[in-house]
Amino acid sequence: MIIKSINLETVCGITSTLPDNEKPEVAFAGKSNVGKSSLINALMNRKSYARISATPGKTQTINFYNINDCLYLVDLPGYGYAKVSEKEKAQWGRLIERYLHGSGQLKAVFLLIDIRHEPSSNDRLMYSWIVEQGYEPVIIATKLDKIKRSQVQKHVKMIKEALSLVPGTKVIPFSSSTKQGRDEIWEMIEGFSGV
Repeated sequence: MIIKSINLETVCGITSTLPDNEKPEVAFAGKSNVGKSSLINALMNRKSYARISATPGKTQTINFYNINDCLYLVDLPGYGYAKVSEKEKAQWGRLIERYLHGSGQLKAVFLLIDIRHEPSSNDRLMYSWIVEQGYEPVIIATKLDKIKRSQVQKHVKMIKEALSLVPGTKVIPFSSSTKQGRDEIWEMIEGFSGV
């Protein structure tokens, strides 16, 4: 996709009303330090449009990025960050749930998992929960450049087994520094959203 325009159109906090968008949406979920902002910036061909923070857990809102006025990339709050109170975590969980249930335009959910490590219990919970909401998440295995090329298949297999992925689930290894995987992710976004 050729990015002509980007607009951070809506930012929804815990008490906000979710937007009633008319264009297709694709959402990105993942642990706080998994590289979600870096992925979104790479997809948008921008260095720092989505704020990358030295402090994980900074995205505490749902951010709707309008791309070319034809679809939305939706950045969901990161989960599993230890320094956040249980009450806050529960509120973020409810916010994400409200969005997954309430959006009439959500076409796909991408779940980001750090390729270097076995998925955490939070990752496993998030995966099963997205599936329970009726979506078949695409897995993006981030930080690809941090492991040897010879290790990639082994790590992808580890992710598939640890998450007990639904057969046929797509796993896309991705690196925000080399942009490997970017085109494949865009192809999937275009396929889901019909743009």
